[in-house]
Amino acid sequence: MSDHPISELMGISMDKIKEMVDVNTIIGNPIQSPDGTIIIPVSKVSFGFASGGSDLPTKNQNELFGGASGAGVSIQPLAFIVVSNGDVKLLQMSVDAKLPNAIVNLVPEVFDKVSNLIDKNKKGE
Repeated sequence: MSDHPISELMGISMDKIKEMVDVNTIIGNPIQSPDGTIIIPVSKVSFGFASGGSDLPTKNQNELFGGASGAGVSIQPLAFIVVSNGDVKLLQMSVDAKLPNAIVNLVPEVFDKVSNLIDKNKKGE
């Protein structure tokens, strides 16, 4: 069955999708700024694929095949990982303002502030 035209059609389509979508599409290449800050883009990648075909009946010995395939890719930037002066932060492109999501997004910032207050109190003792 591997010599059927649909196999070749699907194989070529999947190879082209692999060329478009790789790990560097999801977690991008690091970008280093002059001050040493490293910025790493993070994206969401979605893709769909469809393929089909049919052997068409003929009156002579030659077999006719009709087929098609298609694919679509969507790349949506989500966030940036920023590494600066030993600190790592996740900067989201859009923050969902609903209460549970807003609270979860604030937890790291609140934790940093509380940690800084505790460190200041320890140094003051």
